[in-house]
Amino acid sequence: MRHLETGDPLRLGPYRLLGVLGEGGMGKVYVGQDHAGTVAAVKVLRPELAHDTGLAQRFVREALAAQTVRSPGVAAVLGAQTEGGRPWIATEFLVGPTLDQIVDLHGPLDGAGVRALATSVARTLRDIHAAGFVHRDLKPPNIVLTSAGPRVIDFGIARPEHGLTLTTTGQIPVTPGYGAPEQVLGRRVAPAADVFSLGAVLVYAATGHRAFQGSHVAAVQYEVVHGEPRWQGLTPEQHALIAPCLAKDPTERPTPEQIATAFAPPGKPGKADVAWRRGPVADAIKEREREIKNLSAPLLPTAENGTGPSRRRLLTGFAAGGAVLAAGGTGTGWWLLRGNDRGRDDLFTYPPATTTPAARLLSADDGDYIVGGSPKPLWEASDATDSDSPTPLPVRDVVIVGHVIHGLVALNVVDGKRRWNAPTMLLTRRYLSLSDRLVAAADEHGVLHTFIPSTGEPKWTVKADVELLLAVDGAAVYVLTRDHRLRAVGRSDARIRWTVPLPEDFRKTVLPRPAAHRGTLVLTTSTGHVMAVDTRDGRTRWTARDLAKERFLIPVAQDGVVYLNGKKLSARRISDGKELWSRTERYYADHSIEEWAWPSVYDGMVYATACEHDGYAEAYGFDVRTGTRRWQGGTAMGVADLPILQQGHGLWLMDNGGPPTVRTASMDTSDEIWSYELPDGEHNVTFAAQGNRVFVTSGGSLRALPVF
Repeated sequence: MRHLETGDPLRLGPYRLLGVLGEGGMGKVYVGQDHAGTVAAVKVLRPELAHDTGLAQRFVREALAAQTVRSPGVAAVLGAQTEGGRPWIATEFLVGPTLDQIVDLHGPLDGAGVRALATSVARTLRDIHAAGFVHRDLKPPNIVLTSAGPRVIDFGIARPEHGLTLTTTGQIPVTPGYGAPEQVLGRRVAPAADVFSLGAVLVYAATGHRAFQGSHVAAVQYEVVHGEPRWQGLTPEQHALIAPCLAKDPTERPTPEQIATAFAPPGKPGKADVAWRRGPVADAIKEREREIKNLSAPLLPTAENGTGPSRRRLLTGFAAGGAVLAAGGTGTGWWLLRGNDRGRDDLFTYPPATTTPAARLLSADDGDYIVGGSPKPLWEASDATDSDSPTPLPVRDVVIVGHVIHGLVALNVVDGKRRWNAPTMLLTRRYLSLSDRLVAAADEHGVLHTFIPSTGEPKWTVKADVELLLAVDGAAVYVLTRDHRLRAVGRSDARIRWTVPLPEDFRKTVLPRPAAHRGTLVLTTSTGHVMAVDTRDGRTRWTARDLAKERFLIPVAQDGVVYLNGKKLSARRISDGKELWSRTERYYADHSIEEWAWPSVYDGMVYATACEHDGYAEAYGFDVRTGTRRWQGGTAMGVADLPILQQGHGLWLMDNGGPPTVRTASMDTSDEIWSYELPDGEHNVTFAAQGNRVFVTSGGSLRALPVF
């Protein structure tokens, strides 16, 4: 949460505003408190938009919808003003994670959890529809799991049933993959549209992957209108219950009442209200409830009277821990109230991630580049990095590199000028981004340090005996210690959670690019072995050995699946290592089996290059579900040991066969669009991409290349 700034109101109605929870294109959400001490999320229309009649009407419509719907499944409206002055809506805080946060951290819900979720949300939709509204934007981020049950948030585009979906500008305000076909097509919508969205939500909750995917938004929307949902991972019973919700014809979908009845678990009435509140979901909710007690119970006293948290302490706490969701769906507050040491609290207070200043996409039609030519870099920073530096790490408005003298270095992504550096950080330890809010690095003594990416302001540190920074997830930073043990350091308190020894054949060969996903850390070695450990306690879940010989084995995880290169390009279930599919390629000259290089996953596709023993390589793209080949690069490469990157409308490949060359190919046609030969002949090159820029290190220089 941010402090109030110039132009922010100090009070709206009975609410004294304490800070900014978040903001969107239409308005801001503040944290406010009334005279009785009730803490609320107060959503207000931006003053510069007050003259826009359409936006003002939409805001009033949201307030009306939120006030009209009476249901335990939505956030209670505490107050609203829609006429005169600045329109605002005050709603209760919803304490708990969103559905997508739970699935991302802990994997899909179990069968009972899916049933309970479907029953509860269906009943909430019934209440919304009974009030004469269609929600129109039901999706995992708009479902909050609280101790009172799932709650539906964000009525920003909810409208009476007789309204059209298509806006006056021709844009379709619907989340790709969750909006119904009639919404995608801009037709009139009815309650059945929300039923379709619920079906897509339930597929995600039960499997961890989306019901509809594609390489770009238009492809996803096409699948919604014409394609078959991705049923993989559903049990036969779940498929039978969910499939009717995703019927293309709205008249063939069940009503919310029918869904609630069909999904209601057997046994005592009310069992659905508690079945999903067990295990990690319950733990996450309870943790956030404990953290909100100090915030919501008393009227905020001052620090002088010593009877509770001060306004300063409240703002400090909001910046650093678990999530409280504003019911308007626009912002998320973060806080962590631990102990009485204000200095320690300040170490865990950091601003939200800054926005990424995106570069302009180039267009051949506008004469920005010539197909088959070579682009000019946007900027070049000489002596900015070192040949031993890890891959550049773009973090919103800066790109992080390592330098043998200057240590950790942050350069402005717009012009390449140095923002800050931390000279005592060792580049060989690697560095990591913590949700783009902090950058983690380590010094020669193995102390783990964190910094604000944009400014370099140092935050918390911990003596963790770090030899190598490995990976990070929402809970912890995972490191390899100098005595070759695996260690987890909590992000919320900088305390060591656990330390475990590694098997003998892993101790000195662990590669610095594991994957942390859904409670599992997947480690690989330079000798071709893989091991998955439980991130809660470090216990081994599964292992596999001798998967690679010539190439480094690099895991990439998404939607509950880990993709591995090596002798085979394979997809394995991350929870138990079960192989779901695999691909092999043979070299055309002698039919020897080629080895796969570092994989990457984008928009339902896994990309990798198949390399024969002399290094010659070809790039391929496969469907993440089936392993079916969907794309093949049109240019053979000399050596390709780095991942294929996606940025803009192209795929970016690094060819190390001769002079290092960055090649880019069309995602649609696979034709090479342009190539950029690095001028200094340095073969130890790395690259990364973000914000319509491709960052390439070579010979100590860092270049930012444009994107089409």
